[in-house]
Amino acid sequence: MAPSGFGSLAARSPTIISGRRDDPPGAIVRPTDTDGRVVMVSGANRGIGAAIAERLAADGHRLSLGARRLDALAASAPGVDPDRILLSYHEATDPDSARRWVEATVNRFGGIDVLVNSAGIVDRTGLESMDENVLDEMWEVNVKGPLRLTRLALPHLRLSGSGRVINLASMSAKRVKGDALPGYSMTKYALLALSHAVRQVGWDDGVRVTALCPGPVATDMMDPDDETITQPEDVADLVATVIELPNTASVSELLITCRLEAWA
Repeated sequence: MAPSGFGSLAARSPTIISGRRDDPPGAIVRPTDTDGRVVMVSGANRGIGAAIAERLAADGHRLSLGARRLDALAASAPGVDPDRILLSYHEATDPDSARRWVEATVNRFGGIDVLVNSAGIVDRTGLESMDENVLDEMWEVNVKGPLRLTRLALPHLRLSGSGRVINLASMSAKRVKGDALPGYSMTKYALLALSHAVRQVGWDDGVRVTALCPGPVATDMMDPDDETITQPEDVADLVATVIELPNTASVSELLITCRLEAWA
């Protein structure tokens, strides 16, 4: 059964790309403006990523959703026309899965208009006791995963003429508070730097990049039942807004907070 807040899967199941090398590519159909934009969302099986998928489906976009757990992704996928959605295995630490996902998206929909890098992990160990192996894993998922997807998608985003890259950074990319998240903050600062680097590279071809920097969000990384903090749907609304902005109104960073900050 799909989690609360998601429609059930349509009678015909969406195409699922398992990540195997023998998966069929599907038909190439370049969408028109009336078809909605082609949007890739990583980490789409839960939390913010799932909320983004639901909102963008409601807005009429074509979705290519990636996650490491295909069963959870299929259970949480918005109930839309199966021709408008692609579910793909994506392991952020595996370069081949990124390549296969991008290729499957282009083969299915004819191009890519928007990439939303939502997948991420967190570790709350302090600086002096932090395990470097855990830091390496966060670096792979939080930084190198978005880097790989962005580099693979960038040629297609350029062809779009109004391509968008939206990276789920964090308030931890803007400031360090205490000793709870040093490794996580390091990776999110790096993701913010990546966002600005891609913005420079893609600007002349109409690619606009936004780093979303939310504070506490009610997901399993924090407390999914806390109604006093930012909700995943709030972040999804902002993603939808950024996608619709014209090239002449680019937002490079968007700070989102439910608490008073001295500078935000």
